[in-house]
Amino acid sequence: MQLTGSEIVVECLKEQGVDTVFGYPGGTILNVYDALYSHSEIKHILTSHEQGASHAADGYARSTGKVGVCLATSGPGATNLVTGIATAYMDSVPMVAITANVVLPWLGKDTFQEVDIAGVTMPITKHGFIVKDVTKLADTLRRAFEIAKSGRPGPVLVDITKDVTAAKCNYEKKTIAPVKNINKFTEEDIDAVIKLIKKAKKPYIYVGGGAIISGADKEVRKFADLIDAPVCDTLMGKGAFDAYSDRYTGMIGMHGTKTSNLGVSECDLLIALGARFSDRVVGNVASFAKGAKVIHFDIDAAEINKNIKTTASVIGDLNDALKVVKKKLEKEDKIAHPDWMKKIAELKKNYPLDYDRTKLTCPFVIEETDKVTKGGAIITTDVGQHQIWASQYYKFTKPRTFLSSGGLGTMGYGLGACIGAKVGNPDKVCINIAGDGCFRMNLNELATASRFDIPIIEIVINNHVLGMVRQWQTLFYGGRYSQTVLNDKVDFTVVAKGLGCDAYRVTKKEEFAPALKKAIKNNRPAVIECIIDEDDKVFPMVPGGKPLSDVFDEKDYNKG
Repeated sequence: MQLTGSEIVVECLKEQGVDTVFGYPGGTILNVYDALYSHSEIKHILTSHEQGASHAADGYARSTGKVGVCLATSGPGATNLVTGIATAYMDSVPMVAITANVVLPWLGKDTFQEVDIAGVTMPITKHGFIVKDVTKLADTLRRAFEIAKSGRPGPVLVDITKDVTAAKCNYEKKTIAPVKNINKFTEEDIDAVIKLIKKAKKPYIYVGGGAIISGADKEVRKFADLIDAPVCDTLMGKGAFDAYSDRYTGMIGMHGTKTSNLGVSECDLLIALGARFSDRVVGNVASFAKGAKVIHFDIDAAEINKNIKTTASVIGDLNDALKVVKKKLEKEDKIAHPDWMKKIAELKKNYPLDYDRTKLTCPFVIEETDKVTKGGAIITTDVGQHQIWASQYYKFTKPRTFLSSGGLGTMGYGLGACIGAKVGNPDKVCINIAGDGCFRMNLNELATASRFDIPIIEIVINNHVLGMVRQWQTLFYGGRYSQTVLNDKVDFTVVAKGLGCDAYRVTKKEEFAPALKKAIKNNRPAVIECIIDEDDKVFPMVPGGKPLSDVFDEKDYNKG
């Protein structure tokens, strides 16, 4: 069957099971939009800005496990996707960004709205394609989706010249087979891991985002029981382990709990499951888990020994690897570490997370959100103090329910991601936790939510400052608050209403739960602005580059 390139794009999206795309039209991609016009089976969400489209595709992908898709035109349209593509790349999110470029004869001649977007995004994509021949378009798109979701997932860019979108060629529909896991681990690798586990007296499990990507949450929980070990997680690993479990000790790293940081510093075996030992987790490399042997499970061989020297490694899909380990462990004598688990329980008792309960604070807002939603919401966040508080005080029990920019730390990520999550999970309550600084970045996407009646809830933690930066200025820069005060005349509730959303302002503790319940009941896009103190701080904390054992909390801070 003869189709235009644009029609081939649409047919390939249908082949891949794509039901939603996020984007913004423009001159070079008009043919694709014209083809989409007659295909209502693919929902198109017109965002307010291309960056919002990329974050929405990201949130859709993280919350559903499917590949997210975004569209943009050439030049500024394409470059506006860059931050979202980089965000997805750092957090291993499967996404295909489809852009159109100027016609082939004008490529490379500084044509109006021409940008080498494949070159621009080369360092922040798994792969980039430029399609200059319509006969290669279908196979290129199929290959892009395969790359995006195979192995360690990530974003792929497909840039198509405008003349290719208009040209015709034969198209044959193909059935897309599921991507198969390619495991590189051997029986010897598994035996080495078993040997280290059997010798350990004080093992600790450290869970990252790979446990969620691979769907290994159930196996992680069985594994922890088999080896009788405590479990900590990263920001990206939230929900891979039940936060209500006695084994769970909270997050590790710069804003990790004292229990996790002190426990990992003392353990004799650290088992990393789909985590990459980032600087925010490790702190001082030389002192990180200094007395421990390290086992690293990861699908990406490049992560092994990249940041931390390992004793043994298992390269492959985590879900597959843990099943093999479980079979072998079940044949061994029962493993138990009662003294170690007792010590961890004492640390949890002595160093609980806590906050000032006499006033309205972000931790209170997060805990109330958890209570009102009964832990069943999808929570997205922007980046800063509110992000960390959300990770600390909402009790995540299931994977794909906490979406946050972990690697890139993208302010303005959360609202677009929340829209994408809600579109992909219409039966779930989807809430974005934002700071006032982050909210300013991409608040225009409220217009997207109201245009399509997407009932997301935006909770703005308004302390009238850039909270995390101010915290660093207080602790490490002598209280010199250079360009971090945002106390101006902007009224977020008026802005929200002007963009077609409901709006609530909360200044007292007792006002929050009723506002949230009303927002959920009304089932409309809504903003809840919560006014908190400008000097509230996130604790615990490890100063940058310091050992995890240097972790301090608010009590330590007040003691000086």
